[in-house]
Amino acid sequence: MTARPHIGTAGWSYPDWKGVVYPERVPESFDVLRYLAAYLDVIEINSSFYRAPDPKHAERWARAVLDLDRFQFTAKLQKEFSHQPPEDWSSAAVTRFREGLAPLIDAGKLSALLIQFPFHFDARPARLEHVKRLAATFDQTPLVLEARHRSFLDPAVLRLMGELGLSFCNIDQPHSGTSIEPGARTTGPIGYFRMHGRNRAAWFKKGALRDEKYDYLYRPTELKSFVPLIRELMAKTERTFVVANNHYLGKAPANALELKGLLEGLPVEVPDTLVRQYPRLAVLSGGAADR
Repeated sequence: MTARPHIGTAGWSYPDWKGVVYPERVPESFDVLRYLAAYLDVIEINSSFYRAPDPKHAERWARAVLDLDRFQFTAKLQKEFSHQPPEDWSSAAVTRFREGLAPLIDAGKLSALLIQFPFHFDARPARLEHVKRLAATFDQTPLVLEARHRSFLDPAVLRLMGELGLSFCNIDQPHSGTSIEPGARTTGPIGYFRMHGRNRAAWFKKGALRDEKYDYLYRPTELKSFVPLIRELMAKTERTFVVANNHYLGKAPANALELKGLLEGLPVEVPDTLVRQYPRLAVLSGGAADR
């Protein structure tokens, strides 16, 4: 029997989620991570892309979800390693990043490390050497590679990824001449599918801010088109993760829960605040959406 996919969001703490995903007023003891983890199967740690996690924070994150058996984290690799050549890495930075994730690994709560490359990172030989160094340096955790340049679809490159033990990250993103279309490609034991949204105008606009780029609510028909791809990933891999990154105003958890309903069936528990923001979600828990 194929294991159920882990469905969730990239990140969990955004100022614009207050009153949309989380209640407007909460006690001081309110834990936003614990609150969201009760509805989702995975959260991808975003902050690790910008700086190494503090081990004390990672220990607290693990403790917050330890009793949620299905819940898992994935984490982004720090951009110092994905966006800079290996000769610029410091051994201290590598150690600091490894140590920052150790509490999650020790708790059995970190399923994968996502290596995210920029759009221009293509599969030329020098850059594949970069990939090899990453695979050798961060091999303590299953690795998933998110390349956005279609040269990574070359069969020889995909074969190399498999030889290195790297799992392919399938993505939905605004289209460009070199972009990769959504698919169900696999090169390793993990199936991974990320949804960035389709806000093309903002995505390629010079000076556009993060919230503007990721301001996109997938339509139900668009979500349904992902279902056969995700099911194929589930059939071909040991574990499958689906991560919504269209975070602005809670659109990521909204779409993640809708996909959960499509893949696992209804009912799906949804935060009341999120239903008020997106009334169509009411049908997930058996309610009637506003007409």
